[in-house]
Amino acid sequence: MTFIWANSGDSHLIEPESLFGDALPAPVAARMPRSVKDPDGRWETVLVDGLEFRRRVPRPLLDGEGESTSSRAPGSNDVARRLDDLDTEGIWAELIYPSIGIWTSSIRDPELLAAGSRAINDWAIEFQRYSPRYVCTATIPLLSVESALEEIERSAGLGFHAVYFPVAPPSGAGDWASEDWEPVWSALDEAGLVLGFHVGTEPHDASTFHGNYFRGPGGAILNYMETTYGGQRAACQLIASGVFDRHPDLRVIVSEGGATWGPFAADRLDEGYRQHASAVRPRLRRLPSEYLYENVYASFQHDRSAVAAVTAMGWRNVCWGSDYPHLEGTWGHTQKTLHELFDGVDDAARRRITIGTFEELFPHVPPVPAAPPPSAG
Repeated sequence: MTFIWANSGDSHLIEPESLFGDALPAPVAARMPRSVKDPDGRWETVLVDGLEFRRRVPRPLLDGEGESTSSRAPGSNDVARRLDDLDTEGIWAELIYPSIGIWTSSIRDPELLAAGSRAINDWAIEFQRYSPRYVCTATIPLLSVESALEEIERSAGLGFHAVYFPVAPPSGAGDWASEDWEPVWSALDEAGLVLGFHVGTEPHDASTFHGNYFRGPGGAILNYMETTYGGQRAACQLIASGVFDRHPDLRVIVSEGGATWGPFAADRLDEGYRQHASAVRPRLRRLPSEYLYENVYASFQHDRSAVAAVTAMGWRNVCWGSDYPHLEGTWGHTQKTLHELFDGVDDAARRRITIGTFEELFPHVPPVPAAPPPSAG
C-alpha cells in the first residue's frame, strides 16, 4: 500500500491537570476549572470561578476497540513522541486546538478568563516552538472585546498563526454578526491570524448541561450530528453581516464539521440574498457564495462525501483532518482511511485536500517530504 502524507486541519492538545496550578498564583488557579473526585471514583466536585457542583463521574467514551483518548495515544502531549506518532500515521503538520474549552464558558469573570487563556497560550506556544509541524491555536478570552483584543495582539507577538474561537459567543453577547465584534475581526485581519471555529463548542453552563441535547434511542448519534451545525452558523453569520466585505484577507476554518455543507450553504445564502433582496442588510459587494468559496475553509476526517465538495462542487477550501488524539479521529488507521478516501481520486484533487489547502493557510510550514518516514517500513 502506497504511503500517503497528509496535513491535518484538526488536531488537539490535552492540557495537563497541573497547567493552571503551575502557571497562575494559587488564588487564581483555585478559581480555574478543576475536579476533585470522591475516594470511590463515582462522584466528583467540579469547581470553577468560585462555584461548585456535584455530579456523577461521566463514563469515559471508548472507541470501537475499547480505547479511551488517553490510552489510545499516550504520546500526544509529549512533543517528541507526538512526532513519532505523526510519522507512523502519515500526518505531516497539524492545526492544533485546545481541549479544555468545555469548561471556560462557565467562567463569568473576564479577568479570570483572560488569565486562564494566557496560561493555556503560554503552554501551547512552547509546544509549537518544538517543531514547525505544530500549528497551535491561541485561546482567546471573549467575555469582553477589550480582553480579546489584548490576547490577539499578545498571541500574534508570541508567534501563533491561528486562534481558536467557540462557534458561538459567550452567553448574553451578540452573535458573530453583531457590530460589537468588528474590532476583533479588524485585529485578526491586521495580525494575519487564521480564525479557527471548532464544532461542538457552543457555550453553556457546565453545571446544568453537558452537551447532551438528546437522550434515549439514537441519542449518541443525534448529539454527534448536532455538533456540526454551530460551525455552519458561525461562518454564515460572518458572510451575511459583511465581515469578509470589510476584511477580504481574513480567513476562517471550520474544523471537524465536514465539508459538503459548504456548497449547500453557499447556494442557500445566494438564494436568500436574491429572493429577499428588499430586506437584506447590509448589501454586499459580491454574492455570499463568493465569500464562502474564498474566505471559508473546512476540515473533515472520515466523510466519504467530502472529497466531492472539491471534485464535483468546486469548493477548493477543503482539507483533511485527523482529530488526533480524540476518539472520533483516525489514529491507528490513518493510512487505511486516506486510501479509502483518495484511491481513484485524481492527483491534483488529492494533493489539494491532503496538503495544498493547509499549505495555503499556513505557508510557513515546511513542505511535506517526498518519501515516507523510516517508521513506515
